[in-house]
Amino acid sequence: MEVRFDNKSNVVNARLLATHDNSPVYTLKTKFTFGGRNITTLQDANPALGSESVTVGAIYWKDKIMEVNGLKKKIADVKAKKGGLFDKARHWRWLAERKNYEVKYSNDEWTAVTVESEGTSKVAGRFVVPYRPHLFTKPDPPLLSLTRTALEEDEVFLLLVFIYSEVKRQDDTNSSVGNGLEAW
Repeated sequence: MEVRFDNKSNVVNARLLATHDNSPVYTLKTKFTFGGRNITTLQDANPALGSESVTVGAIYWKDKIMEVNGLKKKIADVKAKKGGLFDKARHWRWLAERKNYEVKYSNDEWTAVTVESEGTSKVAGRFVVPYRPHLFTKPDPPLLSLTRTALEEDEVFLLLVFIYSEVKRQDDTNSSVGNGLEAW
């Protein structure tokens, strides 16, 4: 699956459109309170017939909770930091029987790699966030791609991990546009 965001500067309020035909796949909506972000919901734009609920995931920013298909977990329970002082990798795992993903940021791109028990690794997904102000051209929209393996087990979880990671990165940098308060 490869989708692009229709909102170039705000990844928490955007529609995710399929790159091959521009059809909506997901919608991200964030509610803000006076203190900042409250909840970001991920809604399926094409729910199954007879399904009433279109919300498939959420990030509760103040409570530090992530929800995937109705199951809520604390972010501290699904995320771990490993590595040295300057090379800390973030490891994410939704359930013990699911895959472990190592998520790193480099050169305007988040990469999720599956870490196998025998030491091999495979790229499960990429989230390219090329937001840099240009004088004469518009920036490219953020682009998210997930492999077939990631889609089978952890599609919603990885989408939320990428969104969470990018928002936290923007919050920590001085160059972020409004620190996510563009909706005000």
